[in-house]
Amino acid sequence: MTTTATTVGAYLRDLPPDRRVAMARVCSMIRRSARGVRESMRYGLAFYELDGPLFALESGRRHMSLYVAEHDVVVRHKEALAGVNASRSFIRFSDFNRLPLDVVEKIVRESVVARRARAVSGTIPTQAELLKLWAIKEHAVQAPQAVTRTVAAVTKPAVAKPAVARAAAAKRGSSTTASLRSPASAKASARSAERRSARS
Repeated sequence: MTTTATTVGAYLRDLPPDRRVAMARVCSMIRRSARGVRESMRYGLAFYELDGPLFALESGRRHMSLYVAEHDVVVRHKEALAGVNASRSFIRFSDFNRLPLDVVEKIVRESVVARRARAVSGTIPTQAELLKLWAIKEHAVQAPQAVTRTVAAVTKPAVAKPAVARAAAAKRGSSTTASLRSPASAKASARSAERRSARS
């Protein structure tokens, strides 16, 4: 499930009721059984870290997956759980109403012990190694980036100054008046001019 949530609480609120309740139970159990873990949202998953990533929890369309960093611990309990993928070190839960929390709690507690031993020996796996183990592709689970559109500036039509506008209108009016004069009125004007010329 792709999410843009930045906290586990927000992630849970976005889930359908059945998955929300199941996920909340597992999250609560991890916080209770793995003292000192740090909870965060990373790569679209709920992450739990203790000297590096230790667990990750993901909600699918019809299942929930718990990724465990301590691979040997998962292998030890694979016969007690359905849905264990030992090669990728995760457990898939398909029945949200029957979560085997007792076995999962053992895995969580043993993972914490194994992690503390790794911290002493300096053999903690890196985040990149765990993402590869869990087959999580970083680019595929990142929250979508905001789309930025560039809008071309709108050029306003030039506004003529009042005096210039009046002069242009007057010019247009005089040319229109001249073009509208009939031939008869033009002849009358010519005859009138001839009479004035004869009298003088």
